[in-house]
Parts: sequence; C-alpha cells; structure tokens
Amino acid sequence: MNRKEFSDKVYAIVLDIPLGSVATYGMIAFLSGYPQRSRMVGQALHHAPDFLCIPCHRVVNCQGRLTPGWADQKQLLSNEGIHLKENGCVDLKKYLWNFAFRGGL
Repeated sequence: MNRKEFSDKVYAIVLDIPLGSVATYGMIAFLSGYPQRSRMVGQALHHAPDFLCIPCHRVVNCQGRLTPGWADQKQLLSNEGIHLKENGCVDLKKYLWNFAFRGGL
C-alpha cells in the first residue's frame, strides 16, 4: 500500500463528512478500503497539510472521544452544533455520519 495514496483517500473521505456530523477512525478506514487501518487514518490526519483544509476535528474514536491533546477540537465541533455529552464524548447516536449515500455505497 502506498502511504500517499492511502492519505489522499482518507483526506477525500474526511472532506465528505457533512457539517454537524462526525465519523470514526474505523469508519474512515473502512471507507478507504483498509478496515484494519484506523491508526493509519489518525496518522494521515495528523500529517495533513494545512492548505488542504481537512476538517479533521470531525473524526473521533469509536466511543466518541476527542483527540487527546487537541484543545480546539471541542470548540470546532461546538461551532458546528455538535455538543458533547457530560462524559466529554460526542453522542454518536445523534451525530454519527450516515455515509450510506457517499459515492453510491
């Protein structure tokens, strides 16, 4: 697998996440064709060039937890109308992206 190709797929998928929705690293890995590569999704997003304006803040873990050490993520999500539960996690039942219609899937 070519790392740049994988990263480009990840970026394209994350750009499709609609405003006010979130996706998980695992969902992005699945949609990229590599369902066991959720950690690589995180690495790709961590290294995303700023000029691409990838909405990385819309990607959370499978429990809705935010990225550790990224204080701005909570505010960015709040700005889009995504409010966290009392435990600090995104309510995936409410905000999880329904990707079923993405690209004819």
